[in-house]
Amino acid sequence: MNAHAHPRHDGPGHAHHHGHAHAPAGGWRYALAIALNLAIVLAEAAGGWIGHSTALIADAGHNLSDVLGLVLAGGAAWLASRPAAGRRTYGFGKATVLAAVANGLVLVFVSGAIAIEAVHRLYAPEAVSAPLVIAVAAIGIAVNAATALMFAGRSAADLNARGVFLHMAGDAAVSVGVIVAAGLIYVTGAAWLDPLASLLIVGMILYGTWGLLREAIDLALDAAPAGADVDRIHAFLAESTGVTDVHDLHVWAMSTTEMALTAHLVRPDETGAEDFRAALAQALEHEFGVRHATLQIEQSRGDHCPGC
Repeated sequence: MNAHAHPRHDGPGHAHHHGHAHAPAGGWRYALAIALNLAIVLAEAAGGWIGHSTALIADAGHNLSDVLGLVLAGGAAWLASRPAAGRRTYGFGKATVLAAVANGLVLVFVSGAIAIEAVHRLYAPEAVSAPLVIAVAAIGIAVNAATALMFAGRSAADLNARGVFLHMAGDAAVSVGVIVAAGLIYVTGAAWLDPLASLLIVGMILYGTWGLLREAIDLALDAAPAGADVDRIHAFLAESTGVTDVHDLHVWAMSTTEMALTAHLVRPDETGAEDFRAALAQALEHEFGVRHATLQIEQSRGDHCPGC
């Protein structure tokens, strides 16, 4: 969708540039992924209970956390599609960031619960029905791999989609581990391998969650997105035609897919200021993916912003 510049009508000092693709598309992906993974949760939980497999129950718990994460991410995507109104002048785009934070916290909580049960089973292992565990885990691999592929194309641009992709791909890998552990138990009879596999699953979950949670918290604190090179953006603005100084530069995420920027530019010669602002805003979107740019042009740097 084409972005365009909106010069302000209440003064000559600002320019705004807004891209209007406000929400991640493909809500059907979330709905289908939720349905498929909920079915896998029920199948793995039943199989783990019947087959006395903590590893399979751990995998079910992980998939349940993914279902909750999908509900949060899909709900946030719907909220982000709602237009800005009233006091929410930026709309509901930040709901996608909050969903990513909640998703990460749910994974940490579920991992702790699984680890406690796995440690208990290490001291009191139970006989595991390996064939049943292998069959159910194999179905889980197929469903998780298919779900991951649905979100693979969007994972680079959308933090929530990346979280879903990582969860689904991780679940497929975890299910492979469950099958390997069940196979070894079938051959050796060593039931303690099942809770050990559970602890390894927990380690994988926490390792994969840490980066996602850290980035989501950064976005919630209005830090510049991970892909934004603030120094390059500053240099780009400073090297623009006629600009002698750049200050009060702020770059932050309006959602998991949209980046915003505000800056004060000192440009003594205001010749062609309107064209300059519009062209610079378009260049910021093209070079750095900034869809919302607010640029204030000043003839000289004053002392109205001592903390800038």
